[in-house]
This record gives sequence, structure tokens and C-alpha cells, in this order.
Amino acid sequence: MTRMIHCAKLGIEAEGLDTPPFPGAKGQKIFENTSKQAWQEWMSMQTILINEHHLASFEVKARVFLESEREKFLFSENFEMPEGYVPPTN
Repeated sequence: MTRMIHCAKLGIEAEGLDTPPFPGAKGQKIFENTSKQAWQEWMSMQTILINEHHLASFEVKARVFLESEREKFLFSENFEMPEGYVPPTN
């Protein structure tokens, strides 16, 4: 059965995640307030951030940065694309 939630990112009723993306309070917040679509958008954005900022995801500094950006992307209007980012053309 599909679990519907009000997605904080998209502002609509949408299909929720099947499970929290990771343990703990932050994972639970995402589970309760983020749709599958918004989570997929975040995963794509996270890849862009890693590439544009040349991050090594195993470094603590990079994880802290990504956590901060994830919070902005999913739950506020303060998220900005990386400076100088040019989307790929097909």
C-alpha cells in the first residue's frame, strides 16, 4: 500500500519513502516529510554538489556540508545551486 505524505519540498500530497533513508531523528524527519520524488531530486543534487565542490564523501567536512545542503534543499527556500554551475546540454 502506498504511503502518502505532504511533501515539504514540493508542497503537495505525494508518495512517501518506503523507509527512512538512514537511522536517527534526521532520517525520521525526512521519512515523514519528504516524497520519493523530492528524495530522488536530492540524490541528483547531491551528486552535482559532490562533483562541483570536488568532495570526498568519506571526509567529515564533506558530510557536514552535504547534510547542511540537504536540509536547505528539502526544508527551506535558502538552497542555491553551486556558483558557476552550468547544466549539461544534450
